[in-house]
Amino acid sequence: MSLSQRRFVNEVKKCEEIERIIKFLEGEILRCNIPIATGSHSKETQCSRDTLELECEVKELEQELKEINCNQTTLKRNLTELLEISALLGVIHDFFQEAEMQLSCTDLQSDGPDIAHRRNSISTITAPKLRFIAGVIKHDRFPAFEKVLWRLFHENFLLRRAEIQQQPENSIVKKDAFIICVQGEKVQGKIRKICEGFSVSLCPCPNTLHAQEEMKCNIQTRIKELQMILHQCEEFCTAVLNKAANRVTDWSIQVHKMKSIYHTLNLCNIDITHRLTIAEIWCPVLDLGHVQRALTKAAEHAGSSVRPVLNRIQSHDTPPTYNRMNRFTAGFQQIVDTYGVNSYQEINPAPYTMVTFPFLFAVMFGDCGHGLIMTLIAGWIIMNEQKLNQQKNEIVSMLVGGRYIVLLMGLFSIYTGLIYNDCFSKSFNIFGSSWSVRAMFWPSGPWNNQTLHSSNHLHLDPAVPGVYSGTPYMLGIDPVWNIASNKLSFLNSYKMKMAVIIGVCHMTFGLTLSVVNYIHFRNVQNVLLRFVPELIFLLSLFGYLVFLILFKWCMGVQCDSSILLIFINMMFFNYQADEKFIYSGQKAVQIFLVVQALLMVPIMLLIKPLLTYRRQEKITDQVSLSDVFVCEAIHTIEHCLGCVSNTASYLRLWALSLAHSELSEVLWRMLMCIALRSGSSLMLTLIFCCFVLLSVSVLIVMEGLSAFLHALRLHWVEFQSKFYKGAGFKFTPLSFKSKETQQW
Repeated sequence: MSLSQRRFVNEVKKCEEIERIIKFLEGEILRCNIPIATGSHSKETQCSRDTLELECEVKELEQELKEINCNQTTLKRNLTELLEISALLGVIHDFFQEAEMQLSCTDLQSDGPDIAHRRNSISTITAPKLRFIAGVIKHDRFPAFEKVLWRLFHENFLLRRAEIQQQPENSIVKKDAFIICVQGEKVQGKIRKICEGFSVSLCPCPNTLHAQEEMKCNIQTRIKELQMILHQCEEFCTAVLNKAANRVTDWSIQVHKMKSIYHTLNLCNIDITHRLTIAEIWCPVLDLGHVQRALTKAAEHAGSSVRPVLNRIQSHDTPPTYNRMNRFTAGFQQIVDTYGVNSYQEINPAPYTMVTFPFLFAVMFGDCGHGLIMTLIAGWIIMNEQKLNQQKNEIVSMLVGGRYIVLLMGLFSIYTGLIYNDCFSKSFNIFGSSWSVRAMFWPSGPWNNQTLHSSNHLHLDPAVPGVYSGTPYMLGIDPVWNIASNKLSFLNSYKMKMAVIIGVCHMTFGLTLSVVNYIHFRNVQNVLLRFVPELIFLLSLFGYLVFLILFKWCMGVQCDSSILLIFINMMFFNYQADEKFIYSGQKAVQIFLVVQALLMVPIMLLIKPLLTYRRQEKITDQVSLSDVFVCEAIHTIEHCLGCVSNTASYLRLWALSLAHSELSEVLWRMLMCIALRSGSSLMLTLIFCCFVLLSVSVLIVMEGLSAFLHALRLHWVEFQSKFYKGAGFKFTPLSFKSKETQQW
């Protein structure tokens, strides 16, 4: 059935017509700068009878406003014409006064019998042979108009013009008033035709001063009357729009609800008698009871004698994915859904992302001070979320939607800042350092006063008794490293190794989640021939790399071998005869691990596609062995190369953490150190303001956004690619709440 043949097409068109009228009303309300009241957000939906009443009401309002606008347009046009005539009369009056003054001056300087004739100036000016043409022309057209007159008539006419100063409101077109004095009807006719070509508004020109004054008085009276009528029209229009502004939001919400209902009903099947409605729907199993109760309640409210029937049916179509969310989990679910909605019954990464995402962000961003500021900002957004939700700003809406993400990122940043012992590039010495400088002085140590004066750098020797207590700092990195010259080398080594450990653990966890999918879908073949080889390949190489890092940390300074050289020699089977191993049997273990990893490749590349082809061949004949091999080859190569590239990609945890700490240290050294040494309270205040501004804008906003995007990539590519397809589609039921949020 086509869309035009649906049962409720006419009702949808009515709703669209009401929407059009409501948009017209909104435009008129906004044009008059009238605030629109927020809706009452009533949960009840109007019935068809109420929709008809609403349609009649808004149409009546539209017709009334259109009549008001039409009348206002006519009145404003008449007012414009009267203002132009008033300005034109001023030009005519000035012209006649100028002529009279010139004739009076001529009479005073002349003698003879024609003096009496010249005294009658008005009669002379208004002689029957003279013709006057008065009109209004656009300001930009007047130069061309004047040029045409001079070319045609040379000096056989007299022209006076003046710019109209009194323009009507909202008028942007400048106009000039002019009067032309010529002799003869033929010339007058030609000038009138030229005026028509230039779209000149011609006006009658009184020939006497008395007639001019009388006409001007009448014009001024009419102008005042029109202005008064226009003012009354505007007041009436404002009253009508104020009344509409209080209800237009509720009208819009109700129309959206009704339109959504009719759209949904058009998807249903209606029998020939138009008495039964049959619909096939997707519904969460846990909500079937709620749906049945809602249908029963609706039938009772409508007075139906037939009870609604709800049956579960079998379907071969892939169901949509429905993930239950609340305000806390919605932001993290949106991060996952942006990459792709999980397939039906596929494991959802969002619960794990709620922990791993802010943690990886904090590893790159770790700073107690900056994390505390971010936490306070998130707390303020959470406390004022209702007020902020009313704003239509896109950036504000995005911050409100991710408020709990920002909160967790701030809290985790405080935690990692404590581990790094870093707060605005400074360290805390809460529990006391495990290193002591006092033990290095004579008689127990090699230092004396001469050593202090002659050496630029001093080295703490842990072999000297009392220099190192033997127990590490209770929480995080020892504060003594903040003043050590080799601080950067130590932190680089520590954060680089930590990034590798976190990355391998994160990828291993992702692979472990893939077996949950395989078991749920009862795919034993993928468990044995995909998950197990992939896990063995990853742990044999990079799991062993993590083991080497942890083993070297446990051995302490006794183990001075380079992990990088050990791993490279392991991969190329490059062993020297006199090579020193860090544990017994290291060579045999490493050879076994590399060979084991290499053996996993043919299992994934050959055995898996052969078994897959045999299984699919039993189901259908339209299967190609080459297609199966190509698909598995792509997956195998992607996994093997991905283990290398993804592990290297996790080094961004070290790189961004290093960049953040170095920027913070530079900012402190270049600003706060200078301010603290200056001794001036004014300079300290100014520099502190600059320090706060740069810390928020650069270290929190810019660096925070960079760390956010990198954490996003680590989850989408390095983590979710191990188990997540994201090939599903979201369950989007009819929701009035989403409609209201979308529109208002």
